[in-house]
Amino acid sequence: MDVRFDGAAGRVTGSLHVVEAAGKRLLLDCGMIQGSDAEEALNVAPFNFDVATIDAVVISHAHIDHIGRLPLLVARGYRGPIFAQAATAELMPIMLMDAASLQESDSERSNRHRRDGEAETVPLYTRDDVQKTLPLLRTLDYHQRTEILPGIEINLLDAGHILGSCIVEVFADGRKLVFSGDLGPKGTPILRDAENPGTADLLLMESTYGDRDHKDRAETIRELGNILDAAWKDGGNVLIPAFAVGRSQELLYFFARHWDEWQMSRWQIFLDSPMAAKVVQVYDHHHELFDAEAQDAWKGTPNPFRLPNLHVTESVDESMAINRITHGAIIIAGNGMASGGRILHHFKHGLDRPEVHVVFVGYQAQGTLGRRLVDGAKRVRIHGQDIAVNAQMHTVGGLSAHMDRSGLLEWYGGFKPSPQVALLHGEDPAREALAGEIKERFGIDARLARPGVSVEV
Repeated sequence: MDVRFDGAAGRVTGSLHVVEAAGKRLLLDCGMIQGSDAEEALNVAPFNFDVATIDAVVISHAHIDHIGRLPLLVARGYRGPIFAQAATAELMPIMLMDAASLQESDSERSNRHRRDGEAETVPLYTRDDVQKTLPLLRTLDYHQRTEILPGIEINLLDAGHILGSCIVEVFADGRKLVFSGDLGPKGTPILRDAENPGTADLLLMESTYGDRDHKDRAETIRELGNILDAAWKDGGNVLIPAFAVGRSQELLYFFARHWDEWQMSRWQIFLDSPMAAKVVQVYDHHHELFDAEAQDAWKGTPNPFRLPNLHVTESVDESMAINRITHGAIIIAGNGMASGGRILHHFKHGLDRPEVHVVFVGYQAQGTLGRRLVDGAKRVRIHGQDIAVNAQMHTVGGLSAHMDRSGLLEWYGGFKPSPQVALLHGEDPAREALAGEIKERFGIDARLARPGVSVEV
């Protein structure tokens, strides 16, 4: 069995790995590269393999940096099966149609303003391309070891990252490959803790936070409550960039759990996402994937998805109307790295106001607007407009959906014996730090995955 790294090998996003075994070739993920304009331009480049030679695709979870290039793969000729856990398969149409819609809208906006002689902007793919992709989906449940190609079996384990997220075990040629996907930390709201496969001949492991530990979760919850209280006293709104799947649901869960303590009834809460209502329905379909505490919460009052002051805004007009509110609004809008989506419109109306509080609740990749704001930018450019940054910035790191350094080391330590490991889905400083810890604690020389490099299992 051979593995070649074609994405997320030196960066966090763009997950894409090629596995050759039993005379077949399969992809682990086919994700979109997110970040700066230059990085995102890489998405349109040809794949580093002949699409016609791919026999199957296996998806770890439904975030766009893991599925976002699937319609492009299909547009370029792929016709094989795409395997995903049942909840992931239900989320994928929502995510991909939204991504296509955003690309179409961005292209239309760019073409309206293009100058004479400039080339027309073309979306990476369209909603029609997504419609051609969806019939290829094949659903699997956790712990359902399945032969997906002659001589190749896979088994999916719960990764605890988002609903339906998976650790993928690949069995072929008498060997076992484990792909971690993205791993959620212990105690993540709503979800069960990540499982551990126990054994592997080669482990492909994420390393997003391989160089740091998160804040204590209880301390993080207190911090979030204090931010909301300070924002109320300052007389402004709270703007929260958050992806529609995962973090948005967790925030609503916290609002429900701390309803009285945080005086949540005084706020108007806006979940400003065309996807939000559909994603909520998927969560409601899969209570069996919740942990025990979350299942109890959904039976109580208030229900996290039916808070009395929650407004799910789907239309553009509803979204624009939010910006007429200058005080007492909590606005959760995509996307989580502020590299696109409706949060940009709220930033245009709010970043210059010192009474506004911006709360980052997830990882901000290099090159994104979110990263520039976290790093202290005083001015930013949004939709061609120069905006002064006077709003108050908060990074609430303890809400991350990724394991931190200690969590990753503990999870790796659950394998007996310690397997060979390739670190991916992380920037180099994080990967190098984690590799050093693995060497010191377990005596294993961890590889740092690089694009185009192959490893034999």
